Amino acid sequence: MGDRSKKFKRHQQDIFSVLHSELSDIENHIKREKQKARQLRHSSWWKKKIASGICHYCGKKYKPSELTMDHVIPLSRGGNSDKINIVACCKECNTKKKALLPVEWEEYLQTIKK
Repeated sequence: MGDRSKKFKRHQQDIFSVLHSELSDIENHIKREKQKARQLRHSSWWKKKIASGICHYCGKKYKPSELTMDHVIPLSRGGNSDKINIVACCKECNTKKKALLPVEWEEYLQTIKK
């Protein structure tokens, strides 16, 4: 193998190593934040939040048991499981929102209103 080939191969391995490390960091972040969310789900704060039965996104009324926990800024996009980033919403809105950021969700809503 030539000198250039060896350097290129080492460079590829370095890039793979960095990407693998970053992916591992993201996976650990999501795992940690999901655990925090599970704990919040059992708190009096969450029970009060769902008691009204109102979906944060569509504003419709549901039974509290029909509401889900949504991260306004998704965990996969760097969000945290802090009270300020968690809202109660219906399953339909949660499914449609997926991993959208608030600005992307607003753009989506505007396109379906037209």
